[in-house]
Amino acid sequence: MTFKDFKINKQLVNALDDLGYTTPTTIQQKVFSVVMSGADVCGIAQTGTGKTLAYLLPLLNQWKFSKEKNPQVLVLVPTRELVAQVVETVKKLATYMSVEAIGVYGGTNINTQKLELQNGVDVLVATPGRLFDLAMAGAFKVKSIKKLVIDEVDEMLNLGFRSQLKNILELLPDNRQNLLFSATLIEEVEELMNEYFDTPTRIEAAPAGTPVENIVQQAYEVPNFNTKVNLLKLLLQEDETMTKVLVFAASRKQADDLFEQLESTFPEQAGVIHSNKEQNHRFNTVRQFKDGSYRFIIATDIVARGIDVAEVTHVINFDVPPVPENYIHRIGRTGRADKQGIAISFIAEKEQEARKAIEELMGVEIPVLPLPPHLEISSVLTEDEIPKVHMKEIQVKLPKREERGASFHEKSAKNSKTNKKVTRRDQMKKKYGKPITKRGKRR
Repeated sequence: MTFKDFKINKQLVNALDDLGYTTPTTIQQKVFSVVMSGADVCGIAQTGTGKTLAYLLPLLNQWKFSKEKNPQVLVLVPTRELVAQVVETVKKLATYMSVEAIGVYGGTNINTQKLELQNGVDVLVATPGRLFDLAMAGAFKVKSIKKLVIDEVDEMLNLGFRSQLKNILELLPDNRQNLLFSATLIEEVEELMNEYFDTPTRIEAAPAGTPVENIVQQAYEVPNFNTKVNLLKLLLQEDETMTKVLVFAASRKQADDLFEQLESTFPEQAGVIHSNKEQNHRFNTVRQFKDGSYRFIIATDIVARGIDVAEVTHVINFDVPPVPENYIHRIGRTGRADKQGIAISFIAEKEQEARKAIEELMGVEIPVLPLPPHLEISSVLTEDEIPKVHMKEIQVKLPKREERGASFHEKSAKNSKTNKKVTRRDQMKKKYGKPITKRGKRR
């Protein structure tokens, strides 16, 4: 099957030809006719399977020109990077159509976005927080929206957007078509779907846990952080096929630490991206990675869902993610468009349990390669890796209060004082040993 078999309009066919897209993916094949029928859809497919095109193609094929300045299509996504990616895809597909697409997200001036929306928009792509703020400010008419897409909904819920999503869904008109896409059908996704969707058609295509066939998975068992750094340097230095590498780090701090250690060895070849970085830095880093200026970038899981870069040759899991599905999301960044990709994981002893969980999810084992014989094994441990010495606390059992009695110490006789009144007669007797009497007056 080709895209021409979808019976899409000529403008979209021409745009797909310009982009070099001929054969639809499984999720794109299964979703197209259902969306065209007007039914609600719940699509389950992992990252890298073409979900964005799966919902945009039928929506743009249904789209009809309107003089209305308010959005007809609303697409909600979890990250700024994904907003930019979806807007870019809409513009490419709508090259021969009069469709205006605008992306809005937090971290930028909301007044600028208000002015931009006043000029008119057909497809509005947004993160939930900023979308709700703009809706409350009256920047656009919510009731004009006829099609709603919630993409990467499982990640949205993981990031804490549940209340914002519900607030948005309460604002939208009841008469609308809903398209929900998720890598995993977690309980919260089902609850959201059952409450706000009209008996959606469930479509599954390569759900999370299904390893991509054209990705070669490998692993190294590495003792500690600094040896992992040495191994990464060695692979980058010796493997010339590593031309576009995405390195995943466990945290923002680890990403920054790793970047500092690699930058001097690979000057102007590396970038780092995570949620603490400014918006312009994040966009510029992704752009330089796409155009080949950066050979590799270091990223965290949260922003990685918005990175859609063609021809990523290798994905390096510097750490093993504790959530097995995140491993699938990570490695899905390579091996796209029928090209082979390679995913390499560095596994420390404490990460073996996480590795087993990933293998159970996929139903396959990750082959372990021997460490290169000339790899420098570091004995320097990070603060987190240094074994903690736990001092045994000796618990002193105190007697019960009723057994202890009052806290009382007998005073010395010298310091004992009473309020007893002492007469002069008694004072004299104590001083001279006998009472002193007054003598009579002489006559």
